[in-house]
Amino acid sequence: MHIAVAGNIGSGKTTLTKLLAKHFAWIPQFEDVDTNPYLASFYEDMQRWSFNLQVFFLNERFRHIIDIRNKKRKTVIQDRTIYEDAYIFAPNLHEMGLMSNRDYTNYLSLFELINSFIQPPDLLIYLKADISTLVSQIQKRGRPYEDLIRLDYLKNLNDRYNAWAESYKQGKMLVIDVDTLKFSENQDHLGVIIEKINAELFGLFKEETKK
Repeated sequence: MHIAVAGNIGSGKTTLTKLLAKHFAWIPQFEDVDTNPYLASFYEDMQRWSFNLQVFFLNERFRHIIDIRNKKRKTVIQDRTIYEDAYIFAPNLHEMGLMSNRDYTNYLSLFELINSFIQPPDLLIYLKADISTLVSQIQKRGRPYEDLIRLDYLKNLNDRYNAWAESYKQGKMLVIDVDTLKFSENQDHLGVIIEKINAELFGLFKEETKK
């Protein structure tokens, strides 16, 4: 089974992935930001490195999906999805003038080819958060290159995330309000999320997945 956690920068994807992997004995698959050769350069000069970064992410996500598929009978929980790159990050960069028409068209063509070979997650968990929550959590984790993130860039991403979540039709989606469910510091809040996941996966006291 393939579970994926989606959400904006600072929403808590990696933290929730770790907590759920531990609770359910799932195999976690993380986005490796520390060895990304483009990320720091991108935040220094977004226009110069946007295409390189997005192609790197696309390649990494596709490799992750192939790896998940090869695990077959095991459940893997993935930190961030390939859809977020294609439907949120790349179009946001293009709209902001940080990716050229030529590069964006090339990127979309590559994504569409890859997308024809993959299946969506069995359950997508979307971490929804306001900008103030995102900024607070970004500051707490203290990654130096993230100090360069532009606020308008973060806000545009958030608007796109919410619109994407509303229109998601590829499979099941569970929306978690990170502004009210502080799962990283409150065990009861984590318990609420676990109950929602159990309901969605196993049908016990099932609730609406989108609100």
